[in-house]
Amino acid sequence: MFTYERKTPVDLDCGITVYMQVLGAKWKPCIIDLIHKGYQRPSEIHRLIPEATPRVLDMQLREMEAMGLVQKGAASGFPLRTHYSLTDLGLSLIPLVAAIDDWGKRYGDQVKQHIAEAAAYTE
Repeated sequence: MFTYERKTPVDLDCGITVYMQVLGAKWKPCIIDLIHKGYQRPSEIHRLIPEATPRVLDMQLREMEAMGLVQKGAASGFPLRTHYSLTDLGLSLIPLVAAIDDWGKRYGDQVKQHIAEAAAYTE
C-alpha cells in the first residue's frame, strides 16, 4: 500500500499546525463532540453524521485512535460491539470543540447570508 510522504516537514512548534494535525479533518470535531455526548458506537456516529461516508468516519476514528485522542473498546458477546471513548488528551479538546460550536451558533446566520450573497453574485 502506498503511503504519502511529505516533501516538507510539518512545523509542530506552531500551535495552529498542531491543532490542524489533530482536528483539521472535516469530521473530527463532530466525532469528538458526539463521543463526549455519549454516542460511542460507530453505527451511532455514522447515523448522526449522514453527510460523511462510513469509510471516512472510520478512517478518522482510526487516526484519532493512533493520535491517542480516543480509545477503542469492545463489549463481550456476539456480535462483537465496539465503542469509542475519549482519552484524557481527547477530553482536553472539549473546550475547543465547544468554543467552535458556540461560534457557529452565534455567527451561523451571518455566514449563511454571506454564502447566499456570494452564490447570487456568481450566478
